[in-house]
Amino acid sequence: MAASAPREERPNLVVRVLEKIAAAGNRLPDPLTLFVIMAAMVVVASALFAGASAEVRQPSGELSTQTVQSLLSWEGIRWMFLSAIDNFMGFAPLGPVLTVMIGIGVAERTGFITMGLRVLVASVPRSMITATLVFACVMSSMVADAGYVVLTPLGALLFAGLGRHPIAGLAAAYAGVSGGFSANLLITGLDPMLARLTGQAAETLDPTYAVNATANYYFLVVSTLLVTVVCTWVTTKIVEPMLGEWNPSQASDEYSGDEQAEEPGAEERRAFFIALGVGAVVAAGIAFLGIWSGSPLRDPVEPGGLPVDALHSYFEAVEVLIALLFIFPGIVYGVVMKSIKSDKDVAKMASDTMGTMGAYVVLAFVAGQFVAYFNWTSLGAITAVRGAEGLEAIGLTGMPLLLAFLGVSAAMNLFVGSASAKWAFMAPIFVPMMMMMGFSPEVVQAAYRVGDSITNIITPLMPYLPIIIVFAQRYVKDIKIGTILTTMLPYSVALGITWTILLIVWVQFGLPLGPGVSATYAMPGG
Repeated sequence: MAASAPREERPNLVVRVLEKIAAAGNRLPDPLTLFVIMAAMVVVASALFAGASAEVRQPSGELSTQTVQSLLSWEGIRWMFLSAIDNFMGFAPLGPVLTVMIGIGVAERTGFITMGLRVLVASVPRSMITATLVFACVMSSMVADAGYVVLTPLGALLFAGLGRHPIAGLAAAYAGVSGGFSANLLITGLDPMLARLTGQAAETLDPTYAVNATANYYFLVVSTLLVTVVCTWVTTKIVEPMLGEWNPSQASDEYSGDEQAEEPGAEERRAFFIALGVGAVVAAGIAFLGIWSGSPLRDPVEPGGLPVDALHSYFEAVEVLIALLFIFPGIVYGVVMKSIKSDKDVAKMASDTMGTMGAYVVLAFVAGQFVAYFNWTSLGAITAVRGAEGLEAIGLTGMPLLLAFLGVSAAMNLFVGSASAKWAFMAPIFVPMMMMMGFSPEVVQAAYRVGDSITNIITPLMPYLPIIIVFAQRYVKDIKIGTILTTMLPYSVALGITWTILLIVWVQFGLPLGPGVSATYAMPGG
């Protein structure tokens, strides 16, 4: 009787299931075609549900009636043609991605980024590389969406240099940035934004109630560690076994193959540390623009406002600042290593980078139409409100109600991408309702952030999904969207389970969500 294959050589059940899901998903059309189909589905849905309406709370706090508008009406057809270019130019990630990629492209082509990754590999134990990458990605929410553009391609580049599958590095980085967007060790720009909406909703029931930006701080600090551990485990135990070994011959012509993990030479180290010193000076100048009260990037703070409010313009300019942070040390490294001999070399490196972004620009045009169609028709907002009303009608109480709300938040993220816009019309419905059930506004906000984060990883409405596809095709030129989304699915499921358990434990044990913040609420005079 022939001996069976060793157990460790067989893919585990989870990997086998994911491989089948990926195979089915890879039968989907090209991502460009897929966005065209989804845009067409929105057009049809807008005609089928035309006239459906709901009361929706705007971010300004005003209540308005939104009605589904048909894109097949005279007005809708006219709008689609006249707004097509605006939809393309207004596609949120387009400008930031291209801007940041100018800086990254020059730094990469001079060898500065590759050298930095080699120094990182030489400095950090290999067993900690994945965790270090994921943690950096979670913390990147300090600079808004920049982590998607900067750290996701670097994750792939890092893994390629280590001889690991670059799609696993890309997936780990994307999961860390998108799944951990609501977790951080510091207060980010998202915290006061959500706190204002939560407090505004709470005031409809209790006019004296106030919610501040540190409302979920303790919970989010622990969540940062949770996301780092879970995404690291999923990468090494599920994603890498599913992807198997990577063969550089699978890469597109854009992949240079120069990424190596060996010990850097003395001349390379010298050039790198000179460039790093220049980068430190640039970084200090960039930080000064945010710290100095007289900086043109600082905003005045209204009485009673928070210090973070002064950084709104600073964060608005963060993509330009990051491009500068990469391009200056990149140029210095290139000059020292003689890969840059004149300004023409820098110009060519920048233009070559933009040349590789052609596929993304085309994809962004179609994705921009899809997102704009969804917003113009009001389908997303009305779907979210109807889902909230349905949950309210079920009549759940206690922990089942909180978990059901978390599930609705996760589901709504598949229809409305923006965390703040979604919370603007969900908070006025759920916060007062759950306050009457004994839950504090802060714990409702925490549950919302968990639900929103776990499906960030897989939602097709994520504006940065197109650029992730383009980054992935650099290393596996024939990769399909089915493989990409299936690769991300384990992160979403694992974070959904573990983060939900953390929330349950937090509430059941009565742990403070932030300084002086409880998970429970008692009606005044109740």
